Amino acid sequence: MTMLVTFTHPDVFGKGVEEGWADPRTDPAQIDWASRLAAAAIPFQVIDGRPVNPCETTGIRYGRNELGHWGEQMAADAIVTAHTEAGRWLVMVERSDGHGWAIPGGYVEPGEDPEAAAVRELAEETCLNLSSMSRQVLPARYVPDPRASDEAWMVTLPVRFDLGAVRYSDLPAVVGADDAKRAAWVWANSYAHLDAYLSGFDAGRVFRAHQAMLRDLLG
Repeated sequence: MTMLVTFTHPDVFGKGVEEGWADPRTDPAQIDWASRLAAAAIPFQVIDGRPVNPCETTGIRYGRNELGHWGEQMAADAIVTAHTEAGRWLVMVERSDGHGWAIPGGYVEPGEDPEAAAVRELAEETCLNLSSMSRQVLPARYVPDPRASDEAWMVTLPVRFDLGAVRYSDLPAVVGADDAKRAAWVWANSYAHLDAYLSGFDAGRVFRAHQAMLRDLLG
């Protein structure tokens, strides 16, 4: 017999609502789903007033787990690469919530352009400002965030910045800030190289939500 697990982290009801990153409504049937469905980057269904994750079953059937938003939450991630004589390097940040190393990024604010959000999040988390640099906006994609549920999930818009060929000593400095414990240039000739390199950072690991995306991007 399959158990239908219901769970929403207490922080969602507490500081999530107070800080504005969580929907205050505890009943998803009260949400204006017509507008959210129209704005969704990845189409999904609403059944009996409850949103349904379009890409995976998480193990938490009802509730929001650790996310604040019912249904799709749009994020933006800044993928910053450079090449030295040793190969390709990628900017990553260690998350302060213990979920490992991730691409700099975060929630898109209401009314904010996702591309601008990627630039903003990069500056906030690494102190690296690439607002004047050309970039490539990749298609939005679902990310299997460990904080998600069957009723609350993450979709991200990856924005790619390539600094080209530079000397290692000329890589711009990055510093962990905001909700990032630290930031670093990580050796990333391939996903396997990145994974092995991160293990030297106190047995660091890649944030689960970004693993598939980085495998696709790095090969």
